Amino acid sequence: MDKPVILVICMVLIGIIVFIAALLIKKLMAPQKIGNIKKLLKDGKYPQAEKIAKSMLAKNTRDYEAHYWLGKVYIAEKKTEQAYLEFKTVNDNAVFDGTIPEVDFRKNMAALYMKYDDVKSALQEYLLLTKRDPGNAEHFFNVAKIYDENGEANTAIGFYKKTIAIDKRHAKAHAALGALLLRAKNFPEAKQEIDTAIRMSPETWSNYYYQGKLLKELHEFPEALKAFEKSQRDTEYRQKALIEKGSCYMMADQVDNAMQSYQGAIQYAKSESSQETLYARYFLAACYEKTHKIDKAIEQWVKIHKQAPGFRDVEEKLSEYKDLQNNDNMKEYLTAPTGPFMTLCEKTALAAFELETKSAEATPYGCKMLASENKKDNWMAMRPHVFRLDFYRNAEPVEDHVIHKLADTLKAENYYKEIVFSSSGFTKTAERFAEGRPIVLVGKEQLELIMSKAGI
Repeated sequence: MDKPVILVICMVLIGIIVFIAALLIKKLMAPQKIGNIKKLLKDGKYPQAEKIAKSMLAKNTRDYEAHYWLGKVYIAEKKTEQAYLEFKTVNDNAVFDGTIPEVDFRKNMAALYMKYDDVKSALQEYLLLTKRDPGNAEHFFNVAKIYDENGEANTAIGFYKKTIAIDKRHAKAHAALGALLLRAKNFPEAKQEIDTAIRMSPETWSNYYYQGKLLKELHEFPEALKAFEKSQRDTEYRQKALIEKGSCYMMADQVDNAMQSYQGAIQYAKSESSQETLYARYFLAACYEKTHKIDKAIEQWVKIHKQAPGFRDVEEKLSEYKDLQNNDNMKEYLTAPTGPFMTLCEKTALAAFELETKSAEATPYGCKMLASENKKDNWMAMRPHVFRLDFYRNAEPVEDHVIHKLADTLKAENYYKEIVFSSSGFTKTAERFAEGRPIVLVGKEQLELIMSKAGI
């Protein structure tokens, strides 16, 4: 064989040996470099770790283990956008053959998806984790939270229960399950879960909020108020707790205390447009309306309307009371304190039906009185008839069951006639029931006309 040919063969063989050697060295060096990254990460030397990972990727962009470790470095450096890109590359391309720790990767990947509001992808990662790491209750809890926040209550309940089956002392799962069961009106089971959560974590103040909600549903108001008081220590729940306290006071007919709670809720508002703030103002307005402080109620409705024009019946309320500023008579009827209001009712009875008041009594809805016909000029008149008059200044139209009750009283007491005045009118069923009976209904328009003509 010619020397040139032998030389060529030798050169080729040497090249192959060098290439194989280079590959072996590269393969042997990679774990060493990964080990260096791990150590630097542990020691908090993030820039050095980042530099090694980047140098590895400069030589081989398909080194997904290097992408993973670079992502871990970025997470440590709080560079979440860069971490997301690295982990996404791994997720889209890598084969999990043991070189990349899959459970740790998916936990990080799920957390990054949640940070960037890709809830669907995060859920897929957490569901995979329940299979890859089934002994870890936290994976099941994270799945349950996502279903819970998406309104899929039944599925969420199932995953919360699986969480507790794995870790009976998972206080957050007990609390979240209790809140869901409370929403489903399953009070006995809800109480058991909420009480368990509080027992396990007595300084998690948010749990007392749900305990308060449960006690309120059971009409155990004093205990509910105590629970809401504790929940106010959690700043996230403070405004909600104050609103719920107000609701308890309203249900117990303690309007002044309710107003203080709603005012407190408004004071702690972080946003004027939040649902909590809107409801605090709405319920405060209801308190003002109930106590006939209509100007203050209107002030709250105007603020609500500015933030959320379609909020509940606020627009109707503003429309209902829009003529107050131009109608002093109706304003007086709706806003007068008890004493002046009673006098106004007596004048109205006389002006409308020539009835003289025999007795009058303030009521939660306004005033009730007994009166008789003014027959001073007729000395031969028989014993005057007794009329029962009821003056309503409630926000809602008077309903039929109220008229039913008044009709029963009319018959039992043998009054001659019942006359009902209402600044909010009457329901259709109430009007139908009064037809053909000795009951006279005086609605808002007639009431305004009577007071205007009488100069009240």
